[in-house]
Amino acid sequence: MPKIDVFAHVLLPQYYHNMLAIEPKLADLFPFIQNPLLMDMGKRREFWDGKTQQILSYVNINPEDYVSSERSPFLCRQANQELERVVSENKDMFLAGVAMVPMNNLAETVNIIKDIAVSEHLVGIQLFTRALGKSIADEEFRIVFETCSRLGLPIWLHPIFDDRKPDNNIVFSWEYELTQAMLQIVQADLYRDFPNLKIIVHHAGAMIPFFAERIRHILPKEQERDFHQFYVDTAILGNPKALELTVDYFGVDRVLFGTDAPLGIQPAGASQVIIDAIEQLPLSEKERKAIFTENSLVVIGRKD
Repeated sequence: MPKIDVFAHVLLPQYYHNMLAIEPKLADLFPFIQNPLLMDMGKRREFWDGKTQQILSYVNINPEDYVSSERSPFLCRQANQELERVVSENKDMFLAGVAMVPMNNLAETVNIIKDIAVSEHLVGIQLFTRALGKSIADEEFRIVFETCSRLGLPIWLHPIFDDRKPDNNIVFSWEYELTQAMLQIVQADLYRDFPNLKIIVHHAGAMIPFFAERIRHILPKEQERDFHQFYVDTAILGNPKALELTVDYFGVDRVLFGTDAPLGIQPAGASQVIIDAIEQLPLSEKERKAIFTENSLVVIGRKD
């Protein structure tokens, strides 16, 4: 069965070179970026199954964390152009790209979103759980959600560490950050204010399915309902029981095949482990096809 991997990552060479000139210690700060398949598309092709098309987003090295609001839009636009070029040159392997936006320059972020709306190769933007030390649901950033909702462009939501915490770790912290960001998005009424909002959450919705009853009993009913508006991927390194809980909570039509490739399991990611886990779920062939391909096409607006 053909598949679309909705949450795969890159760190393309020109952008990486630009960022290294700003912060030479990037590889020490983020050891996972040393995976060669993030940059070398020839090596990536060596591990390609010949069928799965990936939707690419950059790893979380964001210009606004390193440069001024005057410089960050240029870096984002250059990175987006490089991403468009890679997608265009590898259409068999890559379905589309997800744009980077400069969250310390919201006027330019809105302009980039408008440009994406007419792009052939970019289909949405990536946001992170926090930006500039604030929750992504902060009032300051509402214009970003409003613009994406109005133009029908999805948002890919990826976690980052909360720098206020002294004990961040890669095993659990990102899942907490995603969960907290989802709560903040719901409590900020973003879904009710922007009904066309489409947000794809990494790592299968993090802690939300496991704590569904806490959400149901503690939060107001309208907020509990809003949690079901999120789309989620399947990038939890397998674990069919957890994925079954995810599908039960969000519904088959809001779960999208995503793997975090090429990260997670060396050398090329966890794709096969996640495929095996989905195949073990008590789903019909129609439901599996929805998760593997159809849902992603609907979300990015390429389903007839």
